[in-house]
Amino acid sequence: MDKGIFGERIFRTATLATLIFFVLFIISVLFSIFLYTDPGTLVSLVNSRQIQFAIELSLLTATVTTIISVIVSVPAAYAISKTEFPGKSVVDTLLDLPIIVSPMALGAALLIFFSTPLGSAIEEHGIKFVFTVAGIVLAQFTVVSALCIRLMKSTFDSINPRYEDVARTLGCSKTQAFFKVTLPMAKNGLIAATILTWARAIGEFGATVTLAGATKLKTETLPIAVFLTLSNADVGKAMTAILIIIVISMASLLLIRKISGKGCPI
Repeated sequence: MDKGIFGERIFRTATLATLIFFVLFIISVLFSIFLYTDPGTLVSLVNSRQIQFAIELSLLTATVTTIISVIVSVPAAYAISKTEFPGKSVVDTLLDLPIIVSPMALGAALLIFFSTPLGSAIEEHGIKFVFTVAGIVLAQFTVVSALCIRLMKSTFDSINPRYEDVARTLGCSKTQAFFKVTLPMAKNGLIAATILTWARAIGEFGATVTLAGATKLKTETLPIAVFLTLSNADVGKAMTAILIIIVISMASLLLIRKISGKGCPI
C-alpha cells in the first residue's frame, strides 16, 4: 500500500475517532439528565409554580433584552464594519471584552457602578436595577449585546460595499441605501444573530445573579432556578430547568443551522 494513502487513512481515522469521542461524551452527559427524571415526574415539575415562573420570566427578559440588543447592535455593527475613524481598533477590541470577561465579573462591575454617585442617582430618580427584574435585563444586555454586535459585524463585513455605491449612483441617500440595499441583504444574518442573542440571554446566569440577585419567584430565571433548586437539594426541579434550557438551546441552534443553509453568512 502506498505510504501516502496509508498516512491519509490514519489521519482520517484519528480525526474521526476524536470527533466520535467528543460527540459520545456530550450525548452521555445529556442522556444522564434525561434518565434522572421519569416523564410523569418531569411533567408535574414543569407545571410547578416555580418552574412556570422561571420559564415566563426567562422568556420575557430574554425577549426584551434581545430587542434592545438588536436596536443597538445593528447601527453599532454597521459603524464598526463600514466606517473608518481614529481609534477603531481600540473600539473593536472593547467590543470583545463582554464576550471574554467572566459574566460574574461584569455583574460585579455593574453592581459597583450603581454604588457610585451617578449610579445611585439613577437608582433613586430613574429605574431601579439592583435586585429587580430590570436588573436582569440590564445584566443580560451587558453580556449578550457585544455578541450581537460581533455577529452583525461579520454579516455587514460579508456584504460588498459596491452595492451601496450603486444605489447611491441611482439617487439613494446613504440612509436609503442602508435600508433598501444593505439591511435586506443582511436579513439572514440579522435573524441568526437575533436567535443566538435570545438563546444566550436565556442561559445567562453570572451577571444576572450578581446584579439582580437570586430571589425565588421574583428574579428567578431558568439558570437561577437551577442554582436555587440545587442549593435546596431539589435535584428533580434542577434537572427539569436544565432540560428546558437544553431544549430551548437546541431548538435555537437547529433554527440557525436551517437559516445558515439558506446563505446566512454567520
